[in-house]
Amino acid sequence: MSDPALGLLMLALIVVVIMMGFATAFTLMGLGMFFGFIAFYDPSQAWTHNRVFDLMVQRTYGAMTNDVLISIPLFVLMGYVMERGALVDKMFYSIQLAFRRVPASLAVATLIVCTFWGIASGLVGAVVVLMGVIAFNPMLKAGYDVKLASGVITAGGTLGILIPPSVMIIVYAAVAGQSVVKLYAAAMFPGFFLSFLYLVYIVGWAILNPKIAPKLSEEQTKVPVPDWSRELQAAYSNNMLVTLVAALFSPQKAGAISADGKPVTTWLVFKNLCYALVPFAIVAATFAGIWWYVVIHQQAAAAEVVEGVQQLGSAVAEPESTPAEQGPGANFFYWFFGLAALAALMQIRYYARLDSERLEVIKLLTSSVMPLGILTVVVLAVILFGITTATESATVGAAGAFLLAFHAKSLDWKRTKEAVFLTAKTTAMVCWLFVGSALFSAVFAILGGQALLEGWVLSLNMTPTQFMILSMAIIFVLGWPLEWTEIIIIFVPIFLPMLKHFNIDPILWGTLVFVNLQAAFLSPPVAMSAFYLKGVAPKHVTLNQIFSGMMPYMLIVIICMVIMYLWPGMTLWLPRYLYGGV
Repeated sequence: MSDPALGLLMLALIVVVIMMGFATAFTLMGLGMFFGFIAFYDPSQAWTHNRVFDLMVQRTYGAMTNDVLISIPLFVLMGYVMERGALVDKMFYSIQLAFRRVPASLAVATLIVCTFWGIASGLVGAVVVLMGVIAFNPMLKAGYDVKLASGVITAGGTLGILIPPSVMIIVYAAVAGQSVVKLYAAAMFPGFFLSFLYLVYIVGWAILNPKIAPKLSEEQTKVPVPDWSRELQAAYSNNMLVTLVAALFSPQKAGAISADGKPVTTWLVFKNLCYALVPFAIVAATFAGIWWYVVIHQQAAAAEVVEGVQQLGSAVAEPESTPAEQGPGANFFYWFFGLAALAALMQIRYYARLDSERLEVIKLLTSSVMPLGILTVVVLAVILFGITTATESATVGAAGAFLLAFHAKSLDWKRTKEAVFLTAKTTAMVCWLFVGSALFSAVFAILGGQALLEGWVLSLNMTPTQFMILSMAIIFVLGWPLEWTEIIIIFVPIFLPMLKHFNIDPILWGTLVFVNLQAAFLSPPVAMSAFYLKGVAPKHVTLNQIFSGMMPYMLIVIICMVIMYLWPGMTLWLPRYLYGGV
């Protein structure tokens, strides 16, 4: 048997052996060592002098010294601390109340929490199991269709591996030799766009067929408003913002009202006024941050002159500036002030309708969502804006997760040990997978398998679009029996050398792979999301029902990929704007 044939045999065996249930990392290393021994075998030398042993050491050392992989244990620790800290219950309750008037409000709240919590933790299994415990039974008791309830949990739970910070993106960056920062920026919009498509599908289905998501009872949508708040509103004004301002400057009526057996104090009024102004503060801070970064910060950074020794008579070499450093165009100001005016009108409408119920919802959202939201924004912002690397950002995220759990009084010594142990276990698995993959890929290339496949693909004379469809179709099919780690580490390196020939951006192709791999969790027979949910679902919910609920979301994933390919700016605009040509 020729060496290229041995390479193809090795590739076929890895799929068969993994499907038989053997550990992926050690299977990769075992097959790599076995076929590598054959490839390097020299009968004139002792078997202990086979160069495959040197290759194994080199690949292990390369994985140990890879800077990209350092951030993995910290992001994983952040996720496990969040999951063990049990911080999601109050978040789900507050978001459910906030969207109580929206069709399929429980499903909408579940999707939002899945997206938000997935970003914070990045653990698909943890998110699916957690939301299965918290949201699945309430949806079934409310009369929701089993397919709708199971689909939104299993699909929403996978978004964490797509939206940064994501371990999958880090692993791909290490395999493909791409910038983690650029990949984070590229995956940002597609991730939220896919979540938006899920949301449109859920609400649209509920509107067309209300039976699948009956309206909740008044008791389920009732906002717990304290008596003193209603009395305060009745004493001053129907508008709670006016009431709080009036009570602050004219506290006589407020002092006559009792709150927990004590008169309403100025401090209590002021604190509630601060809660009421949170939506305004968030909107104002967002627009101010955009204006500062786009109009002020980048231009100031570009204007800084780097002094140094220059040869006399030589031309001054001006570094190429990024679009962000070149300054905003006229379109930016049109969009900025247009959106600012729209946001101002929405704020006016909101505060004109602010009553005691809305105020309580704001208070619940602020206490449950805002701390985690601030942590997530900080972790992503310091990466995207070049303040820190992914490793330092992961450190901030892990420390912030501990602070949130400590503040919530939900993380004890036992849970901390569990989080650390699971982090070490997951990190070891990823690193050994990387070592095994590096060895496997090297032996596969030495045997000529890579060249054989590349030559065969190039001989087909495909267009870039045809190659894109072929590669995505293969990865989509591989998602049925295999998990994303195996696909990224084993099969993605086979396609990477071909991208240059077809003039396909590896950032765009990689982001399409990330979206495509959502199907690895949603496609039977190995759809891990379904098995995660089945483990916590009621006994009468069958695996077939869960599979049926996931199928529409697979179609939505394909639609999202088509839109991304037809409109590559969705993926490439942000990294190009922040960092220049990708």
